[in-house]
Amino acid sequence: MRPLGAATLVAPPRPAPRVLHRDPAPSRMRYKLNRLWLTPLVRGLARIGLPLVLIVGMFGLWLGDAGQRAALADRFEALKTQIQSRPEFEVSLLRIEGASPAVDAAIRTMLPVTLPASSFALDLGRLRATIASLDAVATVDLRVQKGVLAVQVVERVPAVLWRHAAGVEMLDATGHRIATVISRDLRPELPLIAGEGAAEAVPEALAVLAAAAPLLARARGLVRIGARRWDLVLDRDQRILLPETGAVQAVERLLALDRAEDLLARDFTHLDLRLAARPTLRLSVDAQEEFLRVTGRATTSAVNR
Repeated sequence: MRPLGAATLVAPPRPAPRVLHRDPAPSRMRYKLNRLWLTPLVRGLARIGLPLVLIVGMFGLWLGDAGQRAALADRFEALKTQIQSRPEFEVSLLRIEGASPAVDAAIRTMLPVTLPASSFALDLGRLRATIASLDAVATVDLRVQKGVLAVQVVERVPAVLWRHAAGVEMLDATGHRIATVISRDLRPELPLIAGEGAAEAVPEALAVLAAAAPLLARARGLVRIGARRWDLVLDRDQRILLPETGAVQAVERLLALDRAEDLLARDFTHLDLRLAARPTLRLSVDAQEEFLRVTGRATTSAVNR
């Protein structure tokens, strides 16, 4: 027991613990990271770019195995063949329009394709080039329509017959070869040209023939001389020598002279129109003798011979 009258010692009160309040402001590093995360590019890379890189990396590792690559290629080819072999992609008919029977037969013979075939197996560019290589074909269009390979052909139009050392060729208005003709009698409606460089001057030949339309009933053809000019050959072995330039105008002058003086009815072998100011006639032998007789020179001519 505590004795009476003793002083009581009281401990001083302890101070209250100090409470530290946390600073609500973020640190500098955290602030920068937060701002960086709010950037659209960083958010996009984190949400899309990183998963994509992981997927591509895993796929690349998977493809690193040669066996996996071969299996994938086989599955792809099998799927491709399965799709291409479906009935809706099959081409079973060939339809050719605009071609003559001979050209139609040539196209069917030369096409490097056997039907039925998948439309994916048809190389339309190659087929078009093959058909266009025919001399008689001007243009060609190919299309695949509901199981039909449709070929639309525009043929060249024959304009002249070209006689040369190897035979007779049919040419169009540009001078392009169309076909070989066994005999001119097979195409009597076409005018005949011949001579050196005749095939390269078909447009000029057609212009001359158009100007000489009144003479076509007597015309046997045009002969190219020296690859420079034309001779218009008529029946009765008559030949009209046309100039190197202005051949159409020369023919027009010839027709005017014929209307005025009945020039083409005369007995001559050559009519030289190369000099526009002085047309020259070369008479036949009979016409020369008749001229000498009429002019009284027949005796002198006979003595000289």
